[in-house]
Amino acid sequence: MFALLLAAEHLLLPPLETAEGPGSAPASPALYAGIAIKLLYLVPYFIVGHDVIRKCFIGIKNKQLFDESFLMTLATVGAFGCGEFEEAVAVMLFYQVGEFFQSYAVGKSRGAISDLMDIAPEFANRENEDGSTEVIEPDDIEVGDILIVKPGERIPTDALVVEGHGLINTAALTGESVPREVKEGESVISGCINGDTLLKVQAVKEYDDSTVMQILELVENAASRKSETESFITRFAKYYTPIVVIAAVALAFIPPLISGNFTAEFSKWLLRACTFLVISCPCALVISVPLAFFGGIGAASKEGVLVKGSNFLEQMSMLDTIVTDKTGTLTEGKFSVSYMEAAGEMDTDELIRYAAAAESGSTHPIASAITEACKKPYPPSKIKDTQVQAGGGVKAIVGRDEIIVGKKSYLEEQGIETEDTLADAAGTHCYVARNGKYIGTIVVSDKPKANAKEAISAMLKAGVKHVVMLTGDSESVASSVASELGITDYRAELLPQDKVNVAEEMLSVIKASTKGKGKLAFIGDGINDAPVLSIADVGIAMGSLGSDAAIEAADVVIMDDNLTRIPKVMKIASRTIGISRMNIVFALFVKFACLILGAAGIANMWVAVFADVGVAVICILNSMRMLIKDNEQLKVQN
Repeated sequence: MFALLLAAEHLLLPPLETAEGPGSAPASPALYAGIAIKLLYLVPYFIVGHDVIRKCFIGIKNKQLFDESFLMTLATVGAFGCGEFEEAVAVMLFYQVGEFFQSYAVGKSRGAISDLMDIAPEFANRENEDGSTEVIEPDDIEVGDILIVKPGERIPTDALVVEGHGLINTAALTGESVPREVKEGESVISGCINGDTLLKVQAVKEYDDSTVMQILELVENAASRKSETESFITRFAKYYTPIVVIAAVALAFIPPLISGNFTAEFSKWLLRACTFLVISCPCALVISVPLAFFGGIGAASKEGVLVKGSNFLEQMSMLDTIVTDKTGTLTEGKFSVSYMEAAGEMDTDELIRYAAAAESGSTHPIASAITEACKKPYPPSKIKDTQVQAGGGVKAIVGRDEIIVGKKSYLEEQGIETEDTLADAAGTHCYVARNGKYIGTIVVSDKPKANAKEAISAMLKAGVKHVVMLTGDSESVASSVASELGITDYRAELLPQDKVNVAEEMLSVIKASTKGKGKLAFIGDGINDAPVLSIADVGIAMGSLGSDAAIEAADVVIMDDNLTRIPKVMKIASRTIGISRMNIVFALFVKFACLILGAAGIANMWVAVFADVGVAVICILNSMRMLIKDNEQLKVQN
């Protein structure tokens, strides 16, 4: 308010030396012309800065004084009060130029993520019982509805192909440019674009539960989770801004009071205080650091990886250990029966029939492989009292016989002795017993993913010190897979709760050895992986094959299940942190140097403009480097 009064006095009243006392001549026309010219400066000032001034008064009304708008308004009004009209207008103009660059940069970074928002379907074609088709809202889709997906349309919800054969474009969800071939009986996920043929699909999920809605929720919530760096900047600005305002007030009043000639010195020190305020604006830090993280999340999304918050992106740059599940993560998750050995008079056809009957009540991939291998299954009416022990096996009554299928240890707990005639066969060994007597062994195997070995090698090159595999499979299977993939540390025959215990032990060791700086990530895909995904510093889930529980518990989701995406995101995360720290160091160094120069009267308003707007623009442009899609520094060297 004092600055406003001073500005009005300087604009409207004639200089003291023009007043010659009573009877003096009236002010000359030149004096009024000078006043009119000074008033004209207010026109461009309000044109350029009206929204800044409006935000300032709104902040005052809401008792939120210390923001950029308040600092800029206070500083420029003070400049007017000191007679620095050109500088006041120029400061507001260049501040708005900086705001323009800021808005443009934020828009570009949002665009990197908002492309994902386009995956949401706008409508669905539902086929009625009479064969007619109606256009409905995606929200109106019910499980079991038959939907028609025409060429070029988006698949409205997760569904099963019941008629048609063609290619679908999954690039928006997985980042994979090669179309995926689908045919009858195969599942398709919402948000993908149908190719050149018409598909008829049956909805298996409502729209609100579909993959596309899960992705949109992840994207919308990502910005709410701040990294430690962003949280530091927020706390810094909270205390920094009031301190510099108090310092500016002290700079304006204390030196003139000490000088003993307050009236003569006040204008000079007020100008220095205004320069000090312009320099002190923290927008370079407040905007550029979150912008770098936003750009990093956008860059990860282009790689087909959804990061649920900038805090998880930051932790991806600090990974010390990656712990991974085996089945469906390192391996394809598509089991098949590779060996069968029947005992006594039992033949392999009857062995697989008994085993398939017992496993028919389980959804485990191994159970599915056994049931698929059975050509003459028992009718469901002959199967009852199925009991499943997680990580152990299954027990059921088939006809009049009690059938047990499971691990060797599980059968031994039932007092059943087994044989190891297929001990050397690679795969998961399922032992079968009928009425308490061992009748044979079925070996089910799973192949490692084609890119798993490459991904593990790239993780180690990207800075990870340890890759550990956890599995519920036998020691022989775990050893075989680990050896093939180049993993030196693994734990086998683990129950779901054992995986949690192992992960907790590793977390304790890492925190102690790295003094809290190292982080642990867990990669999983199944429902039984959800507890470990939750306790890990970074939980990474397979988005395509993964269960809903795993995706919900995870912090990072790989949409196409390609493990090579992980080292790429680690590179993106490291580069994001590097750019953020670069912005912080550069902005603080320039600002504190200019603050000292401004307080000493060496730096004028033009230096203040550079220290505020110039530094902000440089930091913003630096952050925008995260948006370069094909930057060579993000490529993972094999």
